[in-house]
Amino acid sequence: MKKYYLIIVSIMMTIPTSAQDRMKQLEQKAHEIISQMTLEEKISQLMNETPGIPRMGIEPYDWWNEGLHGVGRDGRATVFPQPIGLGATFDPSLVQQVGDVIATEGRAKYEVARKNKNYARYTGLTFWSPNINIFRDPRWGRGMETYGEDPYLTGVLGTAYVKGMQGDDPVYLKVAACGKHYAVHSGPEGTRHSANVEPSKRDLWETYLPAFRMLVQEGKVETIMGAYNRVYGESCSGSQFLLTDVLRKKWGFKGHVVSDCGAVTDIYAGHKIAKTEAEACAIAIKAGLNVECGNTFRAMKEAIDQKLLKEKDLDKALFPLMMTRLKLGILQPDAACPYNHISESVICSEPHIALSKQAATESMVLLKNDGVLPIKKDIHTLFVTGAGAADAFWLMGNYFGISNRYCTYLQGIVSKVSNGTAVNYRPGVLESSPTRNSINWAVDEAAGAEVTVIVMGNNGNLEGEEGEAIDSESGDRTSISIPESQMKFLRDIRALKKSGIVVVLTGGSPVDMREVSMLADAVVMAWYPGQEGGYALGDLLFGDANFSGRLPVTFPVNGDLLPPFEDYSMQGRTYKYMTDNIFYPFGYGLTYGRVEYRDARVVVQDQKAMVSVTLSNPSEWPVTEVAQVYVSAPGAGVSAPLQQLGAFQRVALAPGESREVTFQIAPEQLMTVGEDGESRLVKGEYTFTVAGAAPSARTRQLGVPMVEAKAFLP
Repeated sequence: MKKYYLIIVSIMMTIPTSAQDRMKQLEQKAHEIISQMTLEEKISQLMNETPGIPRMGIEPYDWWNEGLHGVGRDGRATVFPQPIGLGATFDPSLVQQVGDVIATEGRAKYEVARKNKNYARYTGLTFWSPNINIFRDPRWGRGMETYGEDPYLTGVLGTAYVKGMQGDDPVYLKVAACGKHYAVHSGPEGTRHSANVEPSKRDLWETYLPAFRMLVQEGKVETIMGAYNRVYGESCSGSQFLLTDVLRKKWGFKGHVVSDCGAVTDIYAGHKIAKTEAEACAIAIKAGLNVECGNTFRAMKEAIDQKLLKEKDLDKALFPLMMTRLKLGILQPDAACPYNHISESVICSEPHIALSKQAATESMVLLKNDGVLPIKKDIHTLFVTGAGAADAFWLMGNYFGISNRYCTYLQGIVSKVSNGTAVNYRPGVLESSPTRNSINWAVDEAAGAEVTVIVMGNNGNLEGEEGEAIDSESGDRTSISIPESQMKFLRDIRALKKSGIVVVLTGGSPVDMREVSMLADAVVMAWYPGQEGGYALGDLLFGDANFSGRLPVTFPVNGDLLPPFEDYSMQGRTYKYMTDNIFYPFGYGLTYGRVEYRDARVVVQDQKAMVSVTLSNPSEWPVTEVAQVYVSAPGAGVSAPLQQLGAFQRVALAPGESREVTFQIAPEQLMTVGEDGESRLVKGEYTFTVAGAAPSARTRQLGVPMVEAKAFLP
């Protein structure tokens, strides 16, 4: 055993040594390059749009690129589901593959841009994704960009995405990923440039920071983006506490920090912390910011002249930036970088298209089915309607790229039916405006068809970032209701049609489901599924694929009962702290089959927990069950969350198959965070619930399978 152990250690030490040597060479080179720069050149390299330095062989570079669910804003690229949809997959392996494909296409596009001497924004290799903020309030317009409301799910999927994007080379980066927006940032959009957020230390460490820690320590993310708002009085882009004390000292972050765009300007113009641009520069640099998205750093020379900063402060800020570009192999020509020659033929290639469709298929959630689904392919009459049925914009979400192919919901549905089926289509209703014509033939045609599919909900005009959505307040929603014009259309159809109504909901956030669920025979949450969304929906509606998506957010009963949007306390928010006002719980989703849970067991050893359960599929459908383990610690609901997600697995079960599944609970998921922000393992009895959704009275009312096991932790 000793010889075997020594051999393993020797091998493990041999591999990193070469990488460590190369990393030291890059570090030395970074210092040398900085030492050769003039003060003016150093300042120019601290803003996102950096000029070239020809005498040093350094080309112009813009740090700003987007890759939220595909290479964004840079021409043709494969478009994947919006992250809220990727969150609904509960599939880290898939999310990592998506990140890898985006990085591959990003590299290919970078090569083409450089050959064309194109140094414009959105052509670089520093992608400001993923967004790992916690979707704490369904009114937030940017919630669609996140993986949902749970810190653990967000951290797991965000880490997978980062690993996919950055690659597995021990030295070089395929692209640089970015965890944003650090921290405690989730609306309202309209006050983000001036708001001061002061969560309890318990909420800070229990909810708002865990995903960032996971990305830094497990994902080795290269970039962190500071948020617009203040936390405890400090601008997030100039916070000694967040950027230095927590990020670098506590977590050991080695990469670079970028401000959100205009956030340094906010230090003096929005938050009024500084009186001048020069003072704002000094606050940001001293706190640990490395590069500004914006141009307030143009006052850096003035800050130095006023002795607010020293040139060595700029050298310190520049070092991680030079390291990032060296690890990308792009600061100066570097033949050793393994990602130098990716052909543009990979862009929108067939394997990438197939992955986009798989992601869309796994993301969609079946919320209700009274037997109308799956639809028979030889159905005689089928009617498709709704404002979003034939509009590719309803597939996209925000921060999207543009593909050379899109499949709308209408196209995907039509692709599945037999040639003997009569399919008809009318939009029937505008997205948010009343129908003026007193005669609406779509209502009668919908009533006369055997099955009617109505595509309705939200799109990027109704929810998004500040200034992005054109029919909402600052991008947020004041209500979680579906626009009244669409609801009236659904009511009118239901008044004439007694069965066969399928509602396909689009959007990136929870909506009021009370009336929709009552009026429809089946409801599918399709999110913003990307370019292949129509094909994915067609497969699911007609039974060529089975639903496996699960809600990454709680759907409340009544939006008016939510806590105030501006309140960052987690009390009464998300499945971890909500005791009522739950219509569809976190983790919920149906399939065409059913899965039974039994024989839950838990083994605790050395403060670690292993949970086992037997899953059985008695149905005639093959299913993929998303089995979830929830942990309730002593003091649950008072000094600890009601429950928190501890582990999850996607488990494929053939008809009639039973399988024992084992989960290992991460130690952090057993911890309780105190008001002082410290995590502790509390002595006492823990409840481990293995279920198809977060436990609650509503979950039991919906008949979600679940089984419990208890264990005492000393």
